[in-house]
Amino acid sequence: MEPTVLGIQEHPGAAPPGIAPSAGSCHDVRWAPRSVVSMDTPQDFSGRVAIVTGASRGLGKAAAARLLERGASVAINVRDPERADQVVAELGAGSFAIPGDIAADGVPEELVRRTLDRFGRVDILVNNAALPFTTRFERITTDEWRRAVDVNLTAPFLLMRAVLPAMKARRFGRVVNISSTAGRMVSTLGGAHYTATKTGLLGLTRAAAKELGVYGITVNAVCPGMIDTELTRETASAEQLELRL
Repeated sequence: MEPTVLGIQEHPGAAPPGIAPSAGSCHDVRWAPRSVVSMDTPQDFSGRVAIVTGASRGLGKAAAARLLERGASVAINVRDPERADQVVAELGAGSFAIPGDIAADGVPEELVRRTLDRFGRVDILVNNAALPFTTRFERITTDEWRRAVDVNLTAPFLLMRAVLPAMKARRFGRVVNISSTAGRMVSTLGGAHYTATKTGLLGLTRAAAKELGVYGITVNAVCPGMIDTELTRETASAEQLELRL
């Protein structure tokens, strides 16, 4: 199934496309099918380099495709190397595979180094990768809790820290953390660890925005609700899909 995530509509008063909204904010989004995207797409990201994590499918892959469509070069992070190469083959020119498990020791720093080696700069970081565990509270193991924290919260922090020197050097950077409506309330499908880490990601966003704005780096979060992607259909029941989508 092709994701329907490509057109973005932010809150009234938000910045127009290509202009960073106020740092530290969390934006709800509406999603439009690819067919509504104009063939005259502005190349307002021309010359920019982005890293998108969790880009194998769904929201991450669609975000990478949209950045490419608007002129950016995009480093595609997928955990599995073969799948990463497949996504790059599908997305085409301007994309570059940087496979690896972002929760593994040293991997966030390695992904940034490889991107800099290839493109010489990093302007945009999209922290999209996440583990949407659905385990109910009483069944969550310590190992599963820690894995959720490592992927959903610690890895975004490490990636932000790793891109900071390159962004500071250019006095420009855009970090977008993909949180969730779960981070503002509670998840419909995810377990307590998913809600907790998405809430933590909002706190990380606010703190980083406060400290990094002085360097010309904005940090924002996006808080989607349920989106019609392959992962959602693998996780949600038919009744939940009918109610939410």
